[in-house]
Amino acid sequence: MTYFELYDMPVTLNPDQTIVKQKFYALSRKYHPDFYTNETGEEQADILEKSSMVNEAYKIFQHPDETIKYVLMLKGLLEEEEKYQLSPDFLMEMLDLNDQALDVSEQADADRLQQTIDNFQKEIYEPVKAIITNYQESVTTEKELLQVKEYYYHKKYLDRIRAGLK
Repeated sequence: MTYFELYDMPVTLNPDQTIVKQKFYALSRKYHPDFYTNETGEEQADILEKSSMVNEAYKIFQHPDETIKYVLMLKGLLEEEEKYQLSPDFLMEMLDLNDQALDVSEQADADRLQQTIDNFQKEIYEPVKAIITNYQESVTTEKELLQVKEYYYHKKYLDRIRAGLK
């Protein structure tokens, strides 16, 4: 069972957070282990597993990058710990940003670099924005999902540089 099936939601790259929260609370009550103390050990184990899935799904649906990763994994387009090959041009830009991050000595420098990273992130998001926003199962193509995968890895790289600034 996928997290989308568990939450009775269509597969999406951009889940509606209001619906996610409503489903989370309803499923948390439905599968709360305290309500199944009189059941057999096997049924209790099943409920505990579902309760754990409800919590894990909620964590993933709360974070756009994790949701993208989860959908790409469901589609067989991304593997855990995959060694994704980024373009040399992108890597050169990231090397430059990383060098700038290492040279930050004042808050004004950090603010400028943060703005540069934010602009770069907007630039890489723009080509996939419509795909992520309008994703539909069986309509969105594998080629489009591979563009989202490229974005996912680019953003991960930017996030690492951003984290190094703090």
